[in-house]
Amino acid sequence: MIKTAKPIPFRKIAFGKVDIRRTDHPDGTITLTSSVPLAAHPHRVTDRLAAWAGSKPNQVFLAQRNSAGQWEYLTYLETLRAVEKIAQSLLDRNLTPETPIAILSENSIEHALLGLAALHIGLPHTAISTAYSLRSRDFRKLGYCMEQLTPGLIFVQELAPYLPALKAVAGTAEIVTAGRAVISAKSNLPATPFSALRKTAPTAAVGAAFSAINPDSVAKILFTSGSTGEPKGVINTHGNLTANWQQITQTYPFLAEGFTTVDWLPWNHTYGGNHNLGLVLFNGGTLYIDNGNPTPAGIPTTLENLREIAPTVYFNVPRGFEVLIPFLKKDKDLRENFFSRLDMLFNAGASLSQPAWDALDALAAETTGKKIVMGIGLGCTESSPGALFKQQEAGFAGLVGIPAPGLELKLVPRDGKLEARFKGPNISPGYWRHPNRTAEAYDPEGFFKTGDALRFADPHNPRAGLVYDGRLAEDFKLDSGTWVNAGLLRSRLIAASGGLVQDAVLTGLDRPFIGAIVFPNVDFLRKLTGKSNYAAMVADEGARLALKGTLEKLAAQNDHNAACIRRAVFADFKPSMDGGEITDKGTLNQSALRDNHPSLVEAIYANDHKAFVVEC
Repeated sequence: MIKTAKPIPFRKIAFGKVDIRRTDHPDGTITLTSSVPLAAHPHRVTDRLAAWAGSKPNQVFLAQRNSAGQWEYLTYLETLRAVEKIAQSLLDRNLTPETPIAILSENSIEHALLGLAALHIGLPHTAISTAYSLRSRDFRKLGYCMEQLTPGLIFVQELAPYLPALKAVAGTAEIVTAGRAVISAKSNLPATPFSALRKTAPTAAVGAAFSAINPDSVAKILFTSGSTGEPKGVINTHGNLTANWQQITQTYPFLAEGFTTVDWLPWNHTYGGNHNLGLVLFNGGTLYIDNGNPTPAGIPTTLENLREIAPTVYFNVPRGFEVLIPFLKKDKDLRENFFSRLDMLFNAGASLSQPAWDALDALAAETTGKKIVMGIGLGCTESSPGALFKQQEAGFAGLVGIPAPGLELKLVPRDGKLEARFKGPNISPGYWRHPNRTAEAYDPEGFFKTGDALRFADPHNPRAGLVYDGRLAEDFKLDSGTWVNAGLLRSRLIAASGGLVQDAVLTGLDRPFIGAIVFPNVDFLRKLTGKSNYAAMVADEGARLALKGTLEKLAAQNDHNAACIRRAVFADFKPSMDGGEITDKGTLNQSALRDNHPSLVEAIYANDHKAFVVEC
């Protein structure tokens, strides 16, 4: 008798009740809703801050390392007291929703306090990608955001790195900094120390402003570049955010017990700022601010933090998990601390590859004897951000789950696929000061058009969930009329490369075959070639043979033209933020990259293609 391996159990967590109702309409449209009602919840973002300050005043809310490397802690009571003082200072400045607050710098305790103070009195604020200030040369995107926002106050953690950007865009707005302000005298940029805001005694006006907040009051404006065009200022109301936190907490009820996380994800993005920080606040948890990130320069900081702090929930994006996995494999102490209390891993931003998922399962099982549930879902800035979530222990790459309580999902047939559209209390009312974009974003029934395609994991069982089927705007037709699922094919290319390919831009619109401009994993390429110069690495014969092997492996997995990449080239450039080639999330803008590098695209399709073009 052949013995089968005993299934590895999961560490148990509580899931919410699942009851999905499917309705098929005569025009082919399908709607899915949860029959589980959304429970009552507070409608002001800082309602829970006041509640936790009363019920567990000494619980740590935020922690961050200081310049000496020591953790500094802020309890819920300390947070509330600081927020009320800062809120009064904002009221004294007569700031209004027409002159909101702009935060240009990275995650920090001061960043959080200023944002919460604005939320506490109904004053909108925005956190803007640091790349717009620190990586841009012309500050065009930052300037556009400032023109749309007309801020009355701009905050930066440290003044010096932001001086060029502030000179370009600050205008008459007051500049506030948590760092040294003396440098501003040399630049004719007067700056207010953040500490001054924390010294203002609160009055009854703070409580009155707090009481005046309603579910439709604007909480945040988050600028998202998306894949095309200028940044869009997505409005998130107090009702949007609190409804979404309730939706997520009902989906994963164990969160309500409070949880600990170590998080680097930037608060200018909806995943880090709305989902992660917001869920910690809503459920009375603790967030350790990780000033690292998944880059060669940033990962040592993340590893140091994870060796010391054991999270109970850990959020990341695919690239973050992929960078972390090798360190977990080789560092036993890191691995044991990381998994010691972990109830859930959560991936968002893009689909996690199956090899990365399998590696995390194996590491957890090796360390604890159990797998850790991978939380995944589908959302966007406009859904505040969660809409669909996996509500079962097991899963696979691409699965995004089912609608959260209170959300209605409409699947609309389009070009042979089903486009996902959302409606519910967590859905944004539109774009800041942009009525035309707002009108275009919603269908006549009020559903937000995501542009994402979904398919059923099991057409006969909606409870099995939906699977991500690519971005409709990225898909294209070959000259044969065959549709190419660009998102799925790009994911398969990355998975087939064994670590060589970090990302790729697919080509082939109205062409006879699919091509790719490949952005390699530089660390992988350095080890493969033994070279340090990028141009030398991508010109190396071994690198090109590895890419050829990847194309051949991909071709062996598929038997039709729309799932094979015939030719590929290594990108000989870095994506440009100013050129719109990379979004504020760090993802590639496919159309901009193709448009900006026509010679590279033409090289792929030339009859006498050059030696640097790899062919399968």
